[in-house]
Amino acid sequence: MAALALALGGCAGTQPQTGSASPESGTATARPAPPSILLGDLFRDVALSGLFEDGKDWADARAVRDPQAILRAYRRGQPGGAELREFVERHFELPDPGTAATPLPGLPLCRHIAQLWPILTRDAAQPPPGSSLLALPHRFVVPGGRFREVYYWDSYFTMLGFGEEQATLRRAMVDNFAHLIRRWGHVPNGNRTYYLSRSQPPFFFKMVESLSPQDPDAAYAEYLDVLRLEHAFWMRGGEDLRPGEAKLRVVALPGGARLNRYYDARDVPRDESYAADVETASRTARPAAELHRDLRAAAESGWDFSSRWLADGTDLATIRTTAIVPPDLNAILYGLERAIADGCRRAGDEGCAEDYAAQAEARREAMSAFLWNAALGLFDDYDWQRRALAGNVSAAALYPLFFGAASPEQGARVAETVRTRLLAPGGLATTTRSTGQQWDAPNGWAPLQWIGAEGLRAYGETALAEEIARRWLATVHEAYRSTGKLLEKYDVQERRPGGGGEYALQDGFGWTNGVAVALLRRFPSAADGLEGVDAQQCQVDARLAA
Repeated sequence: MAALALALGGCAGTQPQTGSASPESGTATARPAPPSILLGDLFRDVALSGLFEDGKDWADARAVRDPQAILRAYRRGQPGGAELREFVERHFELPDPGTAATPLPGLPLCRHIAQLWPILTRDAAQPPPGSSLLALPHRFVVPGGRFREVYYWDSYFTMLGFGEEQATLRRAMVDNFAHLIRRWGHVPNGNRTYYLSRSQPPFFFKMVESLSPQDPDAAYAEYLDVLRLEHAFWMRGGEDLRPGEAKLRVVALPGGARLNRYYDARDVPRDESYAADVETASRTARPAAELHRDLRAAAESGWDFSSRWLADGTDLATIRTTAIVPPDLNAILYGLERAIADGCRRAGDEGCAEDYAAQAEARREAMSAFLWNAALGLFDDYDWQRRALAGNVSAAALYPLFFGAASPEQGARVAETVRTRLLAPGGLATTTRSTGQQWDAPNGWAPLQWIGAEGLRAYGETALAEEIARRWLATVHEAYRSTGKLLEKYDVQERRPGGGGEYALQDGFGWTNGVAVALLRRFPSAADGLEGVDAQQCQVDARLAA
């Protein structure tokens, strides 16, 4: 619940701020406090009371009067049980349980997706007083279900499904993220006050590229200042590190190479998962602040949660995200550095172009030196504290192919590893471990299907890429026929709705919609044999939805 936010345009109210300049953003913008700070022990007590099955509902609740007055009233009465529920209902407006409108039942898959776009689209608006939302100046698309706000990396994969007729919405989405970077110094995980302490995989430059696919350098040049601001956010703190040290999101490796990790500026339970984080901390003797930082860093990765981050590979209480240098993040930053270099060159700044091109090349060399696991034939997670590869077989290994950071020989090895260890009956598996965490086997996720298929196609592995697309689309189609929904994740072993994680399976679903349409465009023959799925019709339906 929660929350009170200062709206981005400077809003009314006397809500506390988290401080002026934030060390991880480098900006001078005062940050609105998240609900857990605004509401103190009231927030904690409600979060731990069991009143809300999904803790995010409490973090998203809107205070209907000044939060400090609510907190004083709570402390005077200390209500519990049924009285606590009544107190919350009297002082807070609870969030809508989900998307009110739904497409007509029984539609062909592409027509269903077309009808979802307007349902998932939100108009620009200043958040009302007492809301944890951060304002956005333009229209945007939400994932669906409990995800009522815009999410950073989700949005790139969602936008893959936009047609030419949705160019205005595409530009609006890009400008929203540019606004967030200029305002806060980075793109928050989502446009909520409680997400300001972290970002997500930095796909902004790929969204910018989508504005001008035939001439991406022109788009990079147009948004060059914002791209450089985002790069600075990810590299901040790394200037004076010695080998074996890390600060914020930068790690200095032996020999002086710099690579990146995921991080979060805060080290307390997440507002949206407060009770779950407290419970996890209760199961370990580790310092609670250390554990909470690692849980939050995993949330920044988007892979929350996965065996990739766990010291023992199974128990969430052993999470060590900040000790891991991951190939996916570093491949994305390689792509960002290349994009900035191309944008600088188009803008006529050759010195800038040479600088960022050199940074990209240094990153590519460091990735080969530290993240390439020759024994497994893939790019692996590197434990910088233990100076050892983690031995993780995961779809993250395909990011260096997607962003062109792999050599041809590495690309061929990765393809063989994918073919033998990650290709499942229903698409590309996330990892080879079944842990109950949602970013592990047997689940598959839409963004990884796109990264994998496009990365393999770029390295000449077209047949394998198309096979991933065919199997994934068959899984999505089969689940749609049985549930009438497009889902957040799928079990690619049994070709059914996915499971695991901290919350119930969500539908909507932005990135599944976008990737399904994009794969049908890229591999039209992948629709063969899928009743009611017509790749050509997807293009028509995109126009109808615009």
